[in-house]
Amino acid sequence: MPDPPFDGLSDLRRLRHFIAVVDASGFTRAAEQLHLSQQALSSSVQQLEKQVGATLLVRAGRRIAPTRAGQTLLEEGRTLLAAARTIAAHTRAAASEQPDEFVVGHSPAIDNNDVYAMLAPAIEALPDTSFTALQLFPDQLVAAVRDGSVDLGLRRGVVPQESLATGIARYDALRVAVASAHRLAGRTSVSVADLADETIVLWAPPGSSYYSDFLVNVCRRAGFEPRYRVSRVQGCPPEVAPLTDGGVSFVTSAPGPAAGHAVQVLELEEPVLVPVQALWQPHTASAVRDLILTPTPPAALPRPR
Repeated sequence: MPDPPFDGLSDLRRLRHFIAVVDASGFTRAAEQLHLSQQALSSSVQQLEKQVGATLLVRAGRRIAPTRAGQTLLEEGRTLLAAARTIAAHTRAAASEQPDEFVVGHSPAIDNNDVYAMLAPAIEALPDTSFTALQLFPDQLVAAVRDGSVDLGLRRGVVPQESLATGIARYDALRVAVASAHRLAGRTSVSVADLADETIVLWAPPGSSYYSDFLVNVCRRAGFEPRYRVSRVQGCPPEVAPLTDGGVSFVTSAPGPAAGHAVQVLELEEPVLVPVQALWQPHTASAVRDLILTPTPPAALPRPR
């Protein structure tokens, strides 16, 4: 009988073999890692090629490299295997008596209070679920979501992701944090143009961070090219940047005093909304995630006072 059409689920073993060959750049090392004979491994990959109807590997000198079709299967196959591991873990957890655990990762630009505000509906609705929030730099965040160690990632700015599912979780109003001794600290609001002579503290250089690019473009739309500095203190609340780096910073914290009255957070006269992007593994379902990502009216979001 002919092999059934490739459906991505009944062929996970062969898919795993194919990825191992690509990662090892050849059958010999991959066979050793998988504890298979080269003949068995070669046969497995050939059967996979037969099922997908395309040549997946080609010899490049002494190395084995993926074809264009193989590269596509490699990228999407890694996502499928990661999702399969997550689904298996969820199934085992459902069969055990251990409490459910949901891990949320967030970039340093997202305030802990904002993270809690997003988790609050799920925390209230699911009393038997434990929640863990981890602060991760964006590259670590994406990797953790891909491998399933983080169930939901949250980051500032909208970043294209080919191997992850994404959505806009919420929008926050952008504000400005200044030291209490700063010339602007006595005001309740400022315009972006008022910052033209200031040093803007960023958490990553423009070009390497979509959020930094977003903030730089906010300044450019106000008519000036910002002078910026990358913060030398990472992982602290964004509103303390004026204390650690001597500039001003864009934040989403509530207006008013912050950091024990050492900082003042000012409203922007021209409202600017910055998105929070959610990242998760495709091919997975999660009631917890659905509760977190259910749109909440901005006025109902709890803010620190």
